[in-house]
Amino acid sequence: MKEALREALKGYKKGEIPVGAVIVVNNKIISKAHNRKETTHDPTAHAEILAIKKAGKLLNTWRLTDATLYVTKEPCIMCAAAIVHARIKKLIYGCDDPKGGGVVSLYRILQDDRLNHKVEIERGILEEQCREILQKFFKGLRENQ
Repeated sequence: MKEALREALKGYKKGEIPVGAVIVVNNKIISKAHNRKETTHDPTAHAEILAIKKAGKLLNTWRLTDATLYVTKEPCIMCAAAIVHARIKKLIYGCDDPKGGGVVSLYRILQDDRLNHKVEIERGILEEQCREILQKFFKGLRENQ
């Protein structure tokens, strides 16, 4: 999660919502990313999506069945769906997203019995640090308006 926080900080410095993601397979980081929506003008350029794409290319498969995804904030519904479709084994994240979370806060996509894949979930890892960087970012936005 510390590496995901480093990615979030990279995004923060670029004016992106500070979310970082890291994918680990066999205890080795194989991809990492931070949000890039603002810099790429792409609404799908969330940290999780970018990390999943990089991991798939590296492993030469879209099935990431042995992967663990670490992300600083609860994934949105788009990212939660991508996690399911990529067959990621486990999601570990920092803080909940009460306004847009697709894992526990608003929706429970990763554990939906109607889907053919379920993802293990662990939450609250380095929660305070993950929440603080987001709060600092949004406070700065409000102050500059």
